[in-house]
Amino acid sequence: MKISVVIPAWNEEQLLPACLESVRMAFAARPDLAPEVIVVDNNSTDGTAAIAEAAGARVVFEEQNQIARARNAGAAVATGEWLLFLDADSALSTGLAREILGAINAGDMVACGSTMHMRGLPWWARGLMRTWNGVSRLFKWAAGSLLVCRRDAFRTVGGFSHELYAAEEIDLSRRLKGWGRTRGLRFRILSRHPLESSPRKLQLYSRREIFSQLGRLLLHPFRSLQSRAALGLWYDGRR
Repeated sequence: MKISVVIPAWNEEQLLPACLESVRMAFAARPDLAPEVIVVDNNSTDGTAAIAEAAGARVVFEEQNQIARARNAGAAVATGEWLLFLDADSALSTGLAREILGAINAGDMVACGSTMHMRGLPWWARGLMRTWNGVSRLFKWAAGSLLVCRRDAFRTVGGFSHELYAAEEIDLSRRLKGWGRTRGLRFRILSRHPLESSPRKLQLYSRREIFSQLGRLLLHPFRSLQSRAALGLWYDGRR
């Protein structure tokens, strides 16, 4: 079994080193399963590409600044039977890696995601996180920060949609579930070892900005998700 880890990265020189180290450590106990690590430099203007190369990752360049395109660019060159998409501001733990490998080895899975954890959240953000984790488990929707899937399924369903600038992971989860259902394969959300992700958006944006963005998404979901300009939380470049 070979796993390809695809990490989209746009000006991620601050958090990418820890992410790459977490991947190395997560698989350290299984050198026979050392993954192929692909970092997609999504038109960065900082040292993202150099950091990835120094860590031994394969660097792919994607000029258009869009998360879906960056992930697809990495998947296009991946050679693993399984694709593990991991955000550059997240950390893969040994426990979660072991849980992912166990799910793959069970042989009945098309894809999986994970519940999430962020440290130091204010009470209202903890509520949002609990809500998302519940929705994720109920509907089997993977968070974009971690999605693992069979490469053949990913390519057959067309990968991440280039029409979406956010929530592309939910759209892909839906299509992967359909592909798996016809073949008796499950889509799982793992929860024993939640993915550790950065709370930086809560540090960089005010509560008013965050709820304003969420409100626009609820009122005009399709129009907002198809517009880069409407999704400042993802694309205004604050780091």
